[in-house]
Amino acid sequence: EPTMFEQVKLSYSFAALEPHIDALTMETHYSKHHATYTKNFNAAVEAAGLQGSSAEQILSSLDEVKDEASRKALRNNGGGYYNHNLYFEIMSPDKNSAPEGKLAAAIEKHFGSVEALKEKLTALAVGQFGSGWAWLSANKDGELEVSASGNQDNPLMEGKGFVPILGIDVWEHAYYLKYKNLRPDYVKAFFEVLDWKKVSEKYEAVLA
Repeated sequence: EPTMFEQVKLSYSFAALEPHIDALTMETHYSKHHATYTKNFNAAVEAAGLQGSSAEQILSSLDEVKDEASRKALRNNGGGYYNHNLYFEIMSPDKNSAPEGKLAAAIEKHFGSVEALKEKLTALAVGQFGSGWAWLSANKDGELEVSASGNQDNPLMEGKGFVPILGIDVWEHAYYLKYKNLRPDYVKAFFEVLDWKKVSEKYEAVLA
């Protein structure tokens, strides 16, 4: 029996990110939206006979899936699965307000400062029309790139070797209960609970 894809286990309670991200949003987002993407991704993986592949492998090689309906199911649900795993993992009630080590050096090199990077990510997140994500991604040479994607797409699908290490969810379900239409307020709040230590670990994993 091949291992099914599972939601990342939260290292904090649904209420732990208050007041920045409210408990009801966390609970709905994690146990409804993300759970559904995970369930549907597993079904799509099984239908496509791709058990045993990693989510990264599947999302990086969608072009090889010939059946259009199958490819679309893998793209939307696999993206939803992978993107949310990253999102929930990089938030924390612990104040890790600055990148460390190699990531700190790379941010300085590519963007000048953490503040400059936050400004770029904020602009991408706020400027993404409709549903989608803003990303900080890295490749194995340690280069960094910021970008935005619509829907549940992500940089893995672009096939340029960039792996997301930080993602800001700007689907309305990520913020609407608390922030209504004020997406910029939510993005600002997200940075209050962003765990840079986790992002640094993700960066080092891409380099490894």
